[in-house]
Amino acid sequence: MRERLAVNKKAAQKFEGERFNLRKLNELEVKEKYQIEITNRFAALENLDVDEDVNRAWENIKENIKTSAKDSLGLHELKQHKPWFDTGCLDFLDQRKQAKMQLIQDRSQSNVDNLNNVRGDASRHFRNKKKAYLKAKIEELETNSKINNIRDFYRGNNDFKKGYQPRTIIVKDEKGDLVADSHSIMVRWRIYISQLLNVHGAKDVRQKEIHTAQPLVPEPSAFEVESATEKLKSHKSPAIDQIPAELIKVGGRTIRHVIHKLTISIWNKRNCLKNGRSRS
Repeated sequence: MRERLAVNKKAAQKFEGERFNLRKLNELEVKEKYQIEITNRFAALENLDVDEDVNRAWENIKENIKTSAKDSLGLHELKQHKPWFDTGCLDFLDQRKQAKMQLIQDRSQSNVDNLNNVRGDASRHFRNKKKAYLKAKIEELETNSKINNIRDFYRGNNDFKKGYQPRTIIVKDEKGDLVADSHSIMVRWRIYISQLLNVHGAKDVRQKEIHTAQPLVPEPSAFEVESATEKLKSHKSPAIDQIPAELIKVGGRTIRHVIHKLTISIWNKRNCLKNGRSRS
């Protein structure tokens, strides 16, 4: 049972991507540790030629950020349907299962009484664990309210009001009927995207190629990269690279320098492609 729970937890983390414990960044000691990890790891990338392979450079940058965050912050624990369910509860489930198997093999009165006693003990243990968990959550809400930690207060309050809500993936088909199975959902999305991108009559429209003078735009400066980094919004879901904005913003001058260096390389490669096309 424990192995099955552990496997399911690892599979869920792999499916949803690594979620870093970003709350640790509020602690000054952990924040400094993350910045030191970033600085040490990126020191090895000083000799990396981003002009030669931009994709390889970005992969190294991305992995260094993730590894530094994992080592200093740790991963965020996934929410469970029953957070109070621990190894003690698993032990009671095993005892109840064994008592039931004994009763199936030998339907004696002693085995019946044993199963009833184990069931009562298990129910009592589950009930006490749930009460203790709810009491701790209420005390946590009171603490967040007193110290004006509004974000965590409302998040915990919503968990109490909404409770457990399983995720449902449902879309509407062309007739407006709800579709729930995965195959029909994929077919519906395929039809929707094809209708969205394929405009009727677009092939018959002929456009003349117009050559315009390219404005002389200077390459991005370090200040522009720093300003764009500061404007990143926190508490948002990460993109496909699974790097939250907080890790970029807190990384400091080291990350900004590496990103600026990569941006310049991409900028120059794009200009080279443009100039090659204009000459041809």
